[in-house]
Amino acid sequence: MSNHPLVTIAIPTYNRAASYLPIALQSALKQNYPEFEVLVSDNASTDHTPALIAGLKDPRVRYFRHESNIGQKGNYNFCVKKARGSYLLLLHDDDAIDDDFVGSCIQAAGGASDAGIIRTGTRLIDADGKIVREVINAVAGLSLAEFFRGWFAVKTPIYCCNTLFNTRRLRETGGFESKHFCYPDTMAIFRLAAQGPRIDVREIKASFRIHGGEAGGARKIAAWCEDSLELLQFMCDLVPESRDQVFKEGMRFFSRANYRRASTADAPWQRVVAIAKVMSYFNFRQLPSRHVILQIGYGTRLYHTLRLLKRSFNTPFLRA
Repeated sequence: MSNHPLVTIAIPTYNRAASYLPIALQSALKQNYPEFEVLVSDNASTDHTPALIAGLKDPRVRYFRHESNIGQKGNYNFCVKKARGSYLLLLHDDDAIDDDFVGSCIQAAGGASDAGIIRTGTRLIDADGKIVREVINAVAGLSLAEFFRGWFAVKTPIYCCNTLFNTRRLRETGGFESKHFCYPDTMAIFRLAAQGPRIDVREIKASFRIHGGEAGGARKIAAWCEDSLELLQFMCDLVPESRDQVFKEGMRFFSRANYRRASTADAPWQRVVAIAKVMSYFNFRQLPSRHVILQIGYGTRLYHTLRLLKRSFNTPFLRA
């Protein structure tokens, strides 16, 4: 490649020095691309994160430690503020990237530093690093509306770990933001995708880790529903010519996602409450799948209510 714009790999972290942070750090430092920095933003960790970073003795690493916890939103946007690179990768401290992630992205952009976002495919891994699922990025050359619909159809993954953001544009558009901070990365990705150009790398070059976060999602299901609907409205506003189609498919996509979150609540009564909230937020236009209903258990009032709704409106249960 003839051009090598500087890339910032920013890792916001909190108390993961004994678990996943070393893996994220090593994946960042092993990049085969020549021009990058690693920015670690420590959100007042109480573990040995400072000693871990000091032990790296790598001049490419810039370490910032907050005296008090500034929250997830504050830490993310601190990374945006401090990044020196033309592009920014926000790498969560439990995720990882392949050795050629940055190089593949910059090569796909032809060495240019003016792309809005550059994205790759992603593998989902469990707590032990075992591959759960792999999703290629199959939306290259598609319009913005088709990009959105591709996400709904699982033709492309939307995560921070597989996305290079144009740093200047990310700052100019407000960084990472959403009402309840459930979809700040997705909002930023779509905002920059609308500005263009959007560069898509088909191959899988990043790993997103799944480990015990769904229960937390169920506990704040109202926030997830509100942010889902805000995001869907934002997407529809970006593609007015395809608004109806994006809205219809998006309602189905987001309701399913939130029913899955709701079904992970610990106790049956908590699942009942969470699922009822999702139904209410989506105006009873999308009923939960049979699988979700079975998570509640036969014999509950909500189970029988949903069965009656199905028969009354002749609405088939959505497939999980």
